[in-house]
Amino acid sequence: MNISIELILLVLSGLFFLSILAGKAGDRYGIPALLLFLGVGMLGGSDGIGIQFENIQVAQVIGTVSLCIILFSGGMDTRLAEIRPVLVPGMILATFGVFMTAGITGLLTWLVLDLLQAPEELSLLSSLLLASAMASTDSASVFSILRSKGIRLRHNLRPLLELESGSNDPVAYLLTITLISVINANTGPSIPDIAVSILIQLTVGGITGYAFGKMAVYVINHIRIQNKALYPVLVLTFSFFIFSASHFLNGNSFLAVYIGGMVMGNAKMVHKRSGMHFFDGLAWMSQLLMFLTLGLLVNPHELIPVIIPGIVISFIIIFVSRPVSVMLSLLPFRKIPWRGKLFVSWVGLRGAVPIIFSIMALAADVPYARTIFNIVFFSTLVSLLVQGTTLSTFARWLRLSLPDTADRKPRIFDIDFPDEIGSVSAEIDVTPEMLRGEHRLMDLPLPDNTLVVLVKRGGAYFVPTGKTVLLVNDRLFVIADNAEVLQQTRFSLGIKEWKPGETPAGSADSCKISDRSDEVSDQQ
Repeated sequence: MNISIELILLVLSGLFFLSILAGKAGDRYGIPALLLFLGVGMLGGSDGIGIQFENIQVAQVIGTVSLCIILFSGGMDTRLAEIRPVLVPGMILATFGVFMTAGITGLLTWLVLDLLQAPEELSLLSSLLLASAMASTDSASVFSILRSKGIRLRHNLRPLLELESGSNDPVAYLLTITLISVINANTGPSIPDIAVSILIQLTVGGITGYAFGKMAVYVINHIRIQNKALYPVLVLTFSFFIFSASHFLNGNSFLAVYIGGMVMGNAKMVHKRSGMHFFDGLAWMSQLLMFLTLGLLVNPHELIPVIIPGIVISFIIIFVSRPVSVMLSLLPFRKIPWRGKLFVSWVGLRGAVPIIFSIMALAADVPYARTIFNIVFFSTLVSLLVQGTTLSTFARWLRLSLPDTADRKPRIFDIDFPDEIGSVSAEIDVTPEMLRGEHRLMDLPLPDNTLVVLVKRGGAYFVPTGKTVLLVNDRLFVIADNAEVLQQTRFSLGIKEWKPGETPAGSADSCKISDRSDEVSDQQ
């Protein structure tokens, strides 16, 4: 049956719109948007509306490309100054922690499925394959939930979690493809060969990601393109190049693209801000497309036989293997309190990455691959539902959360500054109490390092002077040297919502806030 491209686009746009509405509703009720994206995909699938999608290869391509974009965007958003203090524990979690999680989960899964007398008892190697696919925390889920909910944590836990989730996929990927090849070859695994292969791929991936990232920065800064809109496209081109070139050099593409994004995001680069905004939107688009595709691929009725094994395996990861691997990995680091380690073990979110890895088993026609895929998919739903909905609550319960400073960037004045400048900005509404009988700008009690650069009055904008007479309901665009000065400004103007310690000093991105209490903060 021939299906017109117009019908495909109509259905796709409908699914996208439903996903966006679901994500908006999820933010209100505390449900991870990614879980709802999966739900919309399942609703549109064969057991729902009836969209037939069984192309494993296409799903794998969509998932891989989307993951490339998400990891690159996550790397660009990672600040080196933030991850340096947690670099060693983060890398131990991303390597040793993944091995520990896979080993414990695989062994317990093999034993549990035997005790449960499951319809399809997996061999030890198949159980290890299932565990390896789920061994890494999902970067898309962690980035999405931590950033969209504006969760701020003590003890540098947030950069630790983002570093781990962005860099632990390569180890899980290598374990997955190695076990797939061993199972299909029907030979015993060679531990030394596996160890050497993993070491080579991680080393080559790290080097190529760094080298090509530096090369990309040089090219972007020296190439002359008349159309500025092409610079974000050039950055996207380099992200694909880093990912694919690392593969052909026998390096790990996932690690390479994450490090390449980190190098480019922390370098001085022309039109960097527009490129980062472009990738923010593209990363969300990729997450939406990836989760929709995976939702369409699954047949919900096939999940019924794996409900009990799936719940048991999910609880093994959440309450046994993940906590044990985190506690052992972070044992030498006394600066991280036990409450912080407990929270890190709770943020072992599963998401699209484990499902994509299980799709690789489907594509390779591994025995019991469909059972593995269904269990991984069901475990992902459990993880997003149990862990994803309770992150904020768990952080507060452990007294690890800092005061809420949701990123409320200026809306009326659509102006942003590069990170190198370090200035922070805010929009402030002029109130009768603020004027205090004086109406000139120069009469406002502003600190020396604060400047009002624009005024919006009605539909007009103008640059003020000290003698400018202000009116009630004028909107001021204010810039300050840093977040501390901006706090002093708000306090001196009598803005009641300000509280000491509300924003972290020196954090440019998190302090570009709007003082309108009736506006809903941006999610990204």
